[in-house]
Amino acid sequence: MVKALHDGYLAFRKENWPSKQGLYQHLARSGQSPRVMIIACCDSRADPTLIFNADPGDLFVVRNVANLVPPFESNAQFHGTSSAIEFAVTGLGVEHIVVMGHAHCGGIAACLDDDPGVHGHFTTKWMSSMSETKAQVLKSCPEADHQTVLEHEAVRHSLENLTKFPFVAERVKAGTLGLFGAWFDIESGELEWLDQEQGRFRPAAEYAPI
Repeated sequence: MVKALHDGYLAFRKENWPSKQGLYQHLARSGQSPRVMIIACCDSRADPTLIFNADPGDLFVVRNVANLVPPFESNAQFHGTSSAIEFAVTGLGVEHIVVMGHAHCGGIAACLDDDPGVHGHFTTKWMSSMSETKAQVLKSCPEADHQTVLEHEAVRHSLENLTKFPFVAERVKAGTLGLFGAWFDIESGELEWLDQEQGRFRPAAEYAPI
């Protein structure tokens, strides 16, 4: 597999680098100034750079299990995702944050299964922030819909947690930062945006958030 990575790099250098060389050199000299942050799942099948057809420097991306924004905490623990959010908002001045979930999410499946012996201590703990949301889904939705509904709810949950970060809330109130939700169907390639006025996810072919 490492050989495949090496060969992939050589192909990138030969086929893509020539057309992007000026862009990379500009970014190296002037630094990055992305307008959009994407909070996405680390699932290898849902790469936001490919899905949004983005160039280097366009997106500031943080990826974790199930695209979760953790609760705001100001203690002395390690906060990887929160650190990325802070840097994107206060350091880079991004204008938009998109939380993007996806179909067949393993983190959401682990949340529904809730077995530390199968999914591990760290994943179980990470997904425990969704416990109340999961309970509501289990109570209100047919079993066949649990996975997709909880994937959608994870996006809403993360958007709600974002508003608890003071530096995010300040900028949202000032109108300089917008928060958006999306969900990607791996099998069909379809993207849905969260229509926050209607409270539902809608296909990108019929609805644009801006």
